[in-house]
Amino acid sequence: MDLKEEQILGESVKDHWYYRSKSAALLKLVKPLEPRKVLDVGAGSGFFSRSLLSHTSALSACCVDPCYSEEWDERHANKPIYFRQSCIESDADMVLMMDVLEHVEDDLALLAGYVNHVSAGTTFVITVPAFQFLWSGHDVFLGHYRRYTLRGLTDLVERSGLSVERRAFYFGLIFPLVTVLRVIGRLLGRNTNEPVSDLKQYGPLTNGILSMLCRIELPLFEFNHVAGLSVFCVAKKK
Repeated sequence: MDLKEEQILGESVKDHWYYRSKSAALLKLVKPLEPRKVLDVGAGSGFFSRSLLSHTSALSACCVDPCYSEEWDERHANKPIYFRQSCIESDADMVLMMDVLEHVEDDLALLAGYVNHVSAGTTFVITVPAFQFLWSGHDVFLGHYRRYTLRGLTDLVERSGLSVERRAFYFGLIFPLVTVLRVIGRLLGRNTNEPVSDLKQYGPLTNGILSMLCRIELPLFEFNHVAGLSVFCVAKKK
């Protein structure tokens, strides 16, 4: 989770439709894999690691983010969770990169660097924002370099030394609405390079409707190779 977004949402992040729905999609993918040790790269507040510790077989998590001002240890769900500014070697059997690769200029170097420092058989779970034509001031605000297609992320993952096992779009039911809003914004002359966050603390009605749409999509989202706001990828080190 981006620390900038944590500052906007505060404690309400666990109830926000976007993060609650993304966590549900992550759990759907990860639960059957039965992870033991999780390395969460670009973890921010550790939102997704905490979700895995609470709802999967994971026994520990190490959250890595260069933006941390210090390093510390906690416990969540009576399991250890470590917060570190960097990590060179790891014995994790699962690496999370939740909306991380778009933040660096050389995404291949970052991904390959972690691939090279984990054991064969380690699973990577990666998410990135989808489709460059959806680029907006929100991307600029968060410091993104790009957005991805399903094929583009697949090619990147395979070049890093991983073998793709599953890939899909998510937030497919919300995709048409966001596309229309972005197109209207451009027609009205909105500057897509002006940094401004789209993330808001919605009221119960809006939050509930958007959450419901994501719940409807969730059972079949792994088969969505057409369109969505996020690309999910599960891959394994050869």
